[in-house]
Amino acid sequence: MYPLICRPSVAKIFYVGYRLKEAFRVRRSDTHLALEHRCHFYAELWRDAASQLGASIEVLGNEILEIRLGQECTRVQQNSTALECEITVAVAKNKPLVHRLLAKRQLRTPNYCEFTLNEIARAADFVESVASRCVVKPANGGGGRGVTTGVIGGFSLIRAVASAAVYGNDLMVEQQVHGDVYRLLYLDGVLMDAVLRKPSAVVADGKSTVRELIRLENEARLNTGPNLAHALIVIDTDVRSTLSAQGLTLSSVPAKGTVITLKMVINDNSQQDNFNAKHLLCKSIIEDGAAAAASVGVRLAGIDVITPDPNVPLAESGGVILEVNTTPSYHHHYYKRNGSYPVAVHLLPFLLANGVAEQHTTAA
Repeated sequence: MYPLICRPSVAKIFYVGYRLKEAFRVRRSDTHLALEHRCHFYAELWRDAASQLGASIEVLGNEILEIRLGQECTRVQQNSTALECEITVAVAKNKPLVHRLLAKRQLRTPNYCEFTLNEIARAADFVESVASRCVVKPANGGGGRGVTTGVIGGFSLIRAVASAAVYGNDLMVEQQVHGDVYRLLYLDGVLMDAVLRKPSAVVADGKSTVRELIRLENEARLNTGPNLAHALIVIDTDVRSTLSAQGLTLSSVPAKGTVITLKMVINDNSQQDNFNAKHLLCKSIIEDGAAAAASVGVRLAGIDVITPDPNVPLAESGGVILEVNTTPSYHHHYYKRNGSYPVAVHLLPFLLANGVAEQHTTAA
């Protein structure tokens, strides 16, 4: 137990600081430039897909593109398509609900506990009961924002809870599962692509602090454009936790050549951290991913699996299904170390041929 530390009042002090920091981050010029790169990436990939089909594109505004081929038409907005309906998106964003839906199908998920900022003692009891590192995150949302790994209690729990609370009142803490993260992309239950996603890392030059190395990495991402990465590395509680586990801080100057893992939350990783993985997955994991997508009702689904060995079933390796994502990111499928899977090229014919836009219009 952490009776003195785990008071809501203590967590709220950190919460105010993190909320101010986030408000400043979203207004930074580099944040806006990264968002512009993301917009350009999606606009170009849809134009390329349309060009290969001989389809026309009309820009409707607000980044909405209308794509036509003969009598067929569909609309897209970055990675959003007419495949997603509002209720399915709402269900997929609710992580505890997703865990419960998967459990009904006997699919493996992490042990977890739901709580709020005012119920932080519940989270502390959970961390103590599992006696292992944990992950704290917002119960609703995505993109890795507000997620902290390697939480062991005490002040690490306080900071993680306060950081997660910036993105929502409802929170959850999960037992951290050992293994690599695999993103499986499904369309109507059929596996399209799979990516092994490694955490972000930098190589020390022997003279720069870790903070400076992160700045240099972010500058490289902005200068290169959207191909290298679709997001900047945000210095958050997960960065601090990950560095601490390596005996480092943001002020450390590691020896030249040292590879430093920056954060275990993989949303901010780059092309260099992504690898083809479809050929690595056993049949059982592929079937589990399809069942997870079906249980949530997601047609174009990004299923996150954590496992130390993708060649065996999750029950055998101790792996889990971590999340079921609707409107999944396309970037790590396009940009990997060893090949590319052009999602829009494969998806657009399906959207047009099946009259997806018209179906949703009729249903409305």
